[in-house]
Amino acid sequence: MKEHSLFLKLGFNCEDTKLIEEANRFYSIFEEIESQALAFSSDVDPQRIYDFNQIVHNAASYIWAFKRKVLGLIIRCKIGGNNFPLLVDHVSREAAYFRNRLEQLNTGNLDPLPDAVINENVFFLRIMADHAKFINHLLDPSERKLVDQAREFSHDFDQLLFQAQDLDSMRPQSQTKPLLNQFVDQNRVSVRQLRDFKKTARDLIEECKIKSIIPPLLADHVFREASHFLEILDAFEVSLTHAK
Repeated sequence: MKEHSLFLKLGFNCEDTKLIEEANRFYSIFEEIESQALAFSSDVDPQRIYDFNQIVHNAASYIWAFKRKVLGLIIRCKIGGNNFPLLVDHVSREAAYFRNRLEQLNTGNLDPLPDAVINENVFFLRIMADHAKFINHLLDPSERKLVDQAREFSHDFDQLLFQAQDLDSMRPQSQTKPLLNQFVDQNRVSVRQLRDFKKTARDLIEECKIKSIIPPLLADHVFREASHFLEILDAFEVSLTHAK
């Protein structure tokens, strides 16, 4: 959420001072939240975590509303700048996901494993497909090989997302262990390939070896999200293996 604030700020026109100020304010809020989170020890009182989650939930709700406001301004041509509408929608979906996750953790109402497998994949496969599209459009057109690779990843993850949505619409009949195992295994292979591509692109951008308008922090940001999704898929594989 902190980095989203920065990315949005960098995409605003310089005359959009109020939006820039709002983005700066959210950056400071989430920077402080991040510092507090890092300061917790593993034996912290659960009530303190519960209270902290409530504070973060409120902040996530406010930044979600800010992102949706910005999206509306862009779509109605009220502001210009370099923020793609899909990118603003993308980061607002992540804010909603984060907020809902905090609600689940505080209430203890976690999705049953079969539902979690499908829900998380539907969400993150779309996120990964979006990333490939952003990379494709932010690379310099002369980087033809990387542009082609990004376009291929965009197509592949669109297809994986369609498959996940099909599995979703077939619930609960589709939630058999063999189907879910195959679903997770297939997605893990593709996510690992995309993560490796993002890592290579990030390293090349940091070393100024390719031409793009991708900030190094954004390259690292999308790499970390792919790594996180892969961790979720690895955890699902373990859980499905031990499920009765």
